[in-house]
Amino acid sequence: MRRNEPQAKTGRNEPCPCGSGRKYKQCCLGKAARMSPAQKILAWLIGAILLAGLIGILMTLTGPQSASNMVWSEEHGHWHPRD
Repeated sequence: MRRNEPQAKTGRNEPCPCGSGRKYKQCCLGKAARMSPAQKILAWLIGAILLAGLIGILMTLTGPQSASNMVWSEEHGHWHPRD
């Protein structure tokens, strides 16, 4: 085979090229799409960093809310900022 020739794409129902004897769809078809453990950890860390950034932004926008600067309103039935 020449190096410049493109290889034919393996069909889903053809025997797997890895030599297992199974159909390609039941053997190696999904392996390329699966994430390695290192990729899973990296994706989790990126998600955690994005979530922490979103929480930080929301905390900045809402401002500090503590019980010391809030007072319960019996009339309205919820907390109000202390005057």
